[in-house]
This record gives sequence, C-alpha cells and structure tokens, in this order.
Amino acid sequence: MAVSVGIERTTADYMGMLGTVINALAIQNALEKNSIPTRALSSIPIPAVFESYIRRRAINHLEKNIVVIFAAGTGNPYFTTDTAAALRASEISANVILKATKVDGVYSDDPKKNKKTIKYSYILAKNLKIMDGSAIALARDNNIPIIVFPINKKNAFLDAIFNKGKYTIIK
Repeated sequence: MAVSVGIERTTADYMGMLGTVINALAIQNALEKNSIPTRALSSIPIPAVFESYIRRRAINHLEKNIVVIFAAGTGNPYFTTDTAAALRASEISANVILKATKVDGVYSDDPKKNKKTIKYSYILAKNLKIMDGSAIALARDNNIPIIVFPINKKNAFLDAIFNKGKYTIIK
C-alpha cells in the first residue's frame, strides 16, 4: 500500500497500527455491551484509552477471566498484525490463534474433500498468503493452532470455536 499511494512504508505501518486501535475499541465496546469484562492493551502508549501492553499484565487479566484485546501490532513498523498476533499468542501461551478473514478457510485440495485441517509446513512450502510466513512459523514453533474462519458470515466466530460451520485449522 505505502509506496503505491505515496505514503512512506513506516508511516503506512503506523497508520495500520492505529487502525487496529480503532478496531480494538469497537470489539471492546461490543463485548462490554454483553457484560463481558475486557481489557484492551496497546503496544503504542495511549494512556487515555488503553493500558500499555505488558506481558505479565495481560496474563494477570486472563487469569481473572478478563478478555484481553491486543492493539497496535508490535508497536514497530515492518511487522504485520499476523506476526503480532502470533507473537502475543506465544508470549501468553495461548491455546489457539483465531484468524478472521474474507475467505471461509484454507484449502489444499477440493474443498468438498478437505478435512478442515492443513499443516503449517504446507502453508509455508506453497507460500499461501492466508497469513505471512513469519506468523505461521512462529505459531508452528510454539505449537499454537490457527483457526481460519470467514469474518462476514453470521456466527462464524462461535461456529469455529464450537467446531461447526466453515473454518480451517492450521496445525
């Protein structure tokens, strides 16, 4: 995006991080409207809106059954939000990474025959672009499965969690 529209890469990356801040606020608001306790942690200091990301703080919230939303990527340009998600998941010893996307899964063959799972090695070898290679490798190295599900389908998030609907597990 950056160079093609005249925005320098580092600036564009920071703009993207700020976009995740807006998304985190929206998600936090939706969860809290449903009486789900949340904390949003940002890698870029925004004290009026978020707590700063500190690993131990995130774990402490999780231990209290508080949903933690990570915002602003890693806080550094040149790292994708996918890599930031895999990094944070690794840091907190997450059980799974949920990847909402515009497609209903990742397929290595005929979707009617696909068993809903695909290996990290296949994604990396075929250079599939469902997530960047660094994120896939980080999830693989820390043995964290990735559930890829369609963002635009009603109940897709819940369906993926409860083993229903269309999704793919990368493991």
